[in-house]
Amino acid sequence: MDDVAKASGVSKGTVSSVFSKKRPISKEVTERVLAAAKLLNYKPNYWARSLVNRSTRILGLNIRGESLEFGQFHHSLLNGVLRICYENGYRLLVNALPPAYLSQVENISSDPVDGEILLDPIESDVRIEERLRSGMPIVIIGRPPQPFEAQVSYVDNDNVGMAAQVTSYLIGLGHKEILFLNAPASRTVSEDRSAGYKDAFKHAGLAFKPGLVLHKPLKGESAHAFGYEAAIAMLTDSPEITAVIADTDMMALGVYKAAEQLGLRIPEQLSVFAFSDDTVLSPELSPPLTGVRLHADQLGIEALRLLLEQLNAEQKNPKRVLVPTELTIRGSCAAPGARENA
Repeated sequence: MDDVAKASGVSKGTVSSVFSKKRPISKEVTERVLAAAKLLNYKPNYWARSLVNRSTRILGLNIRGESLEFGQFHHSLLNGVLRICYENGYRLLVNALPPAYLSQVENISSDPVDGEILLDPIESDVRIEERLRSGMPIVIIGRPPQPFEAQVSYVDNDNVGMAAQVTSYLIGLGHKEILFLNAPASRTVSEDRSAGYKDAFKHAGLAFKPGLVLHKPLKGESAHAFGYEAAIAMLTDSPEITAVIADTDMMALGVYKAAEQLGLRIPEQLSVFAFSDDTVLSPELSPPLTGVRLHADQLGIEALRLLLEQLNAEQKNPKRVLVPTELTIRGSCAAPGARENA
């Protein structure tokens, strides 16, 4: 470090600040220090710096590992998180290991992170309990379970309002029997979307039928397999169903496959709507899939910003950020009466 300071014409403390980012250094000085470091092939001792600063400059992203499918939503969210990480000199540790693996004695350890983002909260989420007990700064993507909602910062979509809007859209087209293939029952997002679905029927003066809400198992089959099998069973047993809302576009793809096998034309005989539109899959389906743009990258950006704010704040006040959603209307939905003329 002494050689870098001498070559760049600044103090040793300034060189240290350039690499640690503990205080702002001008762009001109930073460029001089980095140029000198490159010329001298200098690399700061990462672990020594971590011990001195009592920080690792690593942040965590914890994703529930049961039957994890890394879809485009996760990739978009990861891109948003990484963008803010790199802008602020942090690295990212992604943890997607299943709880069964983490509970094994040889794998029990604390991750070397300064703070963590937790994705997909569930009721009685031990991850939240453990982090709060240890004092680690955390931000949740999704609504935390009720006991923790006022204790932690979180970023979310308005899932109640969004589900009500989607269901109302289909009711407005004339659908009364709408199958809802929801996320696993233990997830808070599933509770919120069920509430919005139910509210839409109530607002329209229609009876809510609990039997038309099915939840994907937390473990086991893929979203595509669940969408296919649930649609085959329900559309066979209840031919009065004229529309399906699916949790993801992969689940909706399973519904498309089921409709094809049953000889049902989309949208003439069956409308399909998905609670996602963050992939290239939706517009490529035939007909193109109507969905909801969740802006996963913005969820990641806002979550990382909240986490950095917590890391730098003397007093940590929980905050909530809602990222707006938007309906993307394509060709997979139509009035149920259209099937009579198809």
